[in-house]
Amino acid sequence: MCEGRKAMIDFYTWTTPNGRKVSIMLEEAGLPYEVHAIDIGKDEQFAPAFLKISPNNRIPAIVDRDADSGALPVFESGAILVYLAEKTGKFLAPKGEQRAKTLEWLMWQMSGVGPMLGQANHFINTAPEKIPYAMDRYIGEAARLIKVLDKRLGEANYMAGDYSIADMATYPWISIAFDLVRQAKPDVVGEGANVKRWLDMVGARPAVQRGMAVPEV
Repeated sequence: MCEGRKAMIDFYTWTTPNGRKVSIMLEEAGLPYEVHAIDIGKDEQFAPAFLKISPNNRIPAIVDRDADSGALPVFESGAILVYLAEKTGKFLAPKGEQRAKTLEWLMWQMSGVGPMLGQANHFINTAPEKIPYAMDRYIGEAARLIKVLDKRLGEANYMAGDYSIADMATYPWISIAFDLVRQAKPDVVGEGANVKRWLDMVGARPAVQRGMAVPEV
C-alpha cells in the first residue's frame, strides 16, 4: 500500500474479484491508500456508515481525501477505475481510439464477465437447489465470453491494445474461472491459448500480485 507515503485514499473492499480490480489499479498507479476490510460474510456492507459511501451496499468503494472538492466517495468498481485513471493520467488514454477501446472492453467486463461468472458461481456453489438449466445457462455464457476474449487476445497483447484498466477489471475474474469453465465447456472454449498467455503476462506483474493479496484476512 505504498509504504512511506501518507494515504490519501480510503479503500473499502473484500476478497472478491470486484474488490481486487481496484486494489490492482491502486498498486499499478502507485497511489497511497488505506484498506478497510468489509466482511460481506458478516453483512458488514449493510452498516449505516458504509451506506453513506456506497449507496448500493456493495464493495468496492473509495473515499478520495485528496479530491479537488474535498473528500469524495466513489462506488462501483468500473467507475472507480475510470476515476483513478483520470486522476493519475494512467492506464486510460485521454481521448481517441485507445480510450474508446479501453472503455468498450471495460464495459464488456462490467456487463458480461462479472455478472455471468457471478451467477454461475451462485447456482453451482451457493444456491440451495441445484437447477441444471440455470447452471448450464450461466456456465455456457461464461464459456462464450471467454471465447470472445480469446479471439480478441489473438489480435492484441492486451484487451485494448495497451495494458489498461480493462485488463485490471477482467483479470481477477478470469484468473479464477478460466480452468473451471474450460473443463466444463471444452467444446466452446477450446484450448484458450491466447487467454492463457494473457493470464501469465498480467499475473506476472508485481502490482497485480500485490493487488490480488488485498485485503489481508
